[in-house]
Amino acid sequence: MVQVIVEETIRCTPQEYLDFVMDAERYAEIDDKIGPIDWVRRVGHIVEFRFRPRLPGIPGPAPKLVSQMRLTPGRRVDVRYAPLPRNRLNHLLSRFSASFEAEAVADGVSRVRRTISIDFAPFLRWLLEPALRRRLPADVRNEVRGSKRRLESEEAGPPTA
Repeated sequence: MVQVIVEETIRCTPQEYLDFVMDAERYAEIDDKIGPIDWVRRVGHIVEFRFRPRLPGIPGPAPKLVSQMRLTPGRRVDVRYAPLPRNRLNHLLSRFSASFEAEAVADGVSRVRRTISIDFAPFLRWLLEPALRRRLPADVRNEVRGSKRRLESEEAGPPTA
């Protein structure tokens, strides 16, 4: 299994951060692991979207998948493969979970914690995990820094003349 955890402080409220995460198309602008999105559906606190993932260090196209995000308002977003019957191939090849946690630490400042865990089927593990161990930590750090830049620049508003 490959697991990466990155923490950062961002000038935003926990809910602003979690709202950004739940907007799959907007979040894809700062996350290289999310390839082109085919569709997004939201029902209450659950968002599902279909896309082609890009795993850092893993060449070639990955099978398209449907990701499911579940919001716990003001606290966290949990991400997993959408349940069967969707993602049959992905469920066969790997297990995936991720989360975004946010907690207020000062007025208008949140500590965010981004976690990703991927476990491949034994026949793929020896091939894919070494590459992910090398490349995924830096990729997730860049993703979190990208969310910080985006949210803090939006907080500042448009430049004045």
